[in-house]
Amino acid sequence: MRQARTSPGLRPFLKTDAPRLAALARASIETLTEDCYDVDQRAAWSARFDDAGALTKRLSDELALVAVLKGEIVGFAALKGGADMDMLYVAPHFARQGVGSALADALEKLAAARGAKEISVGASDAAREFFLRRGYSARSRNVVQVDGEWLGNTVMTKKLAGSEIRPDAPERLQ
Repeated sequence: MRQARTSPGLRPFLKTDAPRLAALARASIETLTEDCYDVDQRAAWSARFDDAGALTKRLSDELALVAVLKGEIVGFAALKGGADMDMLYVAPHFARQGVGSALADALEKLAAARGAKEISVGASDAAREFFLRRGYSARSRNVVQVDGEWLGNTVMTKKLAGSEIRPDAPERLQ
């Protein structure tokens, strides 16, 4: 019998979280992307999280959320510039248990509350299906170089709830 999913609690990023989030991101990359990227590609990607100070600065400059379940950090995500999902990582042993969905739901709602009509993400090949199931559409295929390795990703967008213009709705003043 499957265990019922428990939604994680979400809280803002704290600077003291950076070392744990870096380790979580590296584990997520190493484990959850092995079907899409080779060993060298994963090593180059995960090396981006070796500098906890750089991660602290990056997350401090964005709207970053941390997912916590039973006192354990199980994921994190960040919204950049109000409408760009910059990162979304889940601890491997909590993958496919609703953590990623809870983080994505929250960032989509925050983006909409900030007036965004749509949200975008540069989805890794491993995350592409997750975003397709959430209603995102592929816009462009990219190949990016990371420490000498080439990694594919797909820019995807999703219209946000409330962004549809109804013909009977009064115009909003900007």
